[in-house]
Amino acid sequence: MSLFGAAFGRQIHSFAQAYPGARDCTTAAMNAAIEDWFRLYFDREVTDTEDPCQRLPYTVVSKLSRSCFAEYRAAAEGGDAFVGGVLAGLETVRKKAMQLALIGGEAWLKPVPGPGGFAFTVMRRDMVTVLGRAPDGEVTALGSAELAMENGKFYTLLERRSLDEAGRLVIENRLFCSWDGQSLGNPVGLSALPRYAALEPKAVVGDVGGLGLVSLRLPLENCVDGSPDPVSVYAAAAGLIHNINRNERQLDREFDHGESRVFASSDLLDKRKNGRPVLPPGLFVGIDDDIANTGVTVFAPALRQESFLARKREYLRNVESLIGLKRGILGEVEAAQRTATEVTSSQGDYSLTIQELQQMWESAVRRALVLCGRLGRLYRVPGAFVPDPARAVRIDWGNGVLFDRDREWAELMQLVEAGLLKPELALAWKYGLPWDTDADLARVRRQLMPGETAAENS
Repeated sequence: MSLFGAAFGRQIHSFAQAYPGARDCTTAAMNAAIEDWFRLYFDREVTDTEDPCQRLPYTVVSKLSRSCFAEYRAAAEGGDAFVGGVLAGLETVRKKAMQLALIGGEAWLKPVPGPGGFAFTVMRRDMVTVLGRAPDGEVTALGSAELAMENGKFYTLLERRSLDEAGRLVIENRLFCSWDGQSLGNPVGLSALPRYAALEPKAVVGDVGGLGLVSLRLPLENCVDGSPDPVSVYAAAAGLIHNINRNERQLDREFDHGESRVFASSDLLDKRKNGRPVLPPGLFVGIDDDIANTGVTVFAPALRQESFLARKREYLRNVESLIGLKRGILGEVEAAQRTATEVTSSQGDYSLTIQELQQMWESAVRRALVLCGRLGRLYRVPGAFVPDPARAVRIDWGNGVLFDRDREWAELMQLVEAGLLKPELALAWKYGLPWDTDADLARVRRQLMPGETAAENS
């Protein structure tokens, strides 16, 4: 259930009561899907129909996130203090932000300026109501909720972000208080809680190029309703995951009941007998039969463990295919069950999946630098400036699952030796230096090719 559902007693449209004219632009099908994705990720409770003990969404998100950042490094070009401070703030939330984006399809980095620079919080998809989207899918207005409890009371801070006609960011804040936490309650002043006392009911921040947030959007086509809303990394496999959970619950019952099954006439199961409680569901299977055949018959088939496990393995292989995981990463499929073509294909799909996630995060980092520069000027953060996003930061993804850095370097050196590539370009690639202009190449020669520099000077 989304945070808005909890705050508004499951009535998401109640946001409009706090902000007249605000309307959730997400379809009912998407809201239901988003709720299901987060429930699949966090759910641990066994029900009569499903057992989520395998925690497949957690496994998928964890493996993708770890693979993505296995050898990640980011550093400010030239050691700039402001850029370095922004990168340090991002470092504290990058894993959380990536995981929440994988779960909900979209998450937002929210920069918070302070005396020492910028800190970041992460807004997850089920904690916001999208009030508007541009044709490219970017959010143009949204509402968010933050819950707090103090002195036995439940406080809900509602924040609405939108753009005025001049393109300036407008932030509106309203605080509500209730005794039960099941509804918004009554509006109170922002000073009712010290943490919100410095907030303004309505503030025109200025032109920061958007809503003052950096979005992380999964590059997946919407498979729920075709809308611009992005989808979870396991959206296409959600039905299979539910089937696996049901399969697990059925297998649990097989072991709980042993090899025996008891079939009884239906009239034995529809009410209590002699004040005794009804036996657990699933132990008896009701059948309609002739009244003369009422009674109890014991039927004992062989335990169907192998058939359940075979079906589960097939489900896991299908989940891997839908998400783009490497074959065997969930099901631990034996090598004998895979051909060489299947191995190569699955590794290629997995590499492409990781690469797309890395590109998503790198784009977010560069956009965050620009946003923090603009916000820093507005809030007079020391040393703030708007950097060139392409040159301000060096991001290195290391020698991980995507490519072999040593092999790439050897191939570049072959090109240099053959006279097909300037050595400055090879060195710039190796050390993550810019090479776009003649000045960039001259800097590489000065720093890394002293012999060439001396020859030029002579």
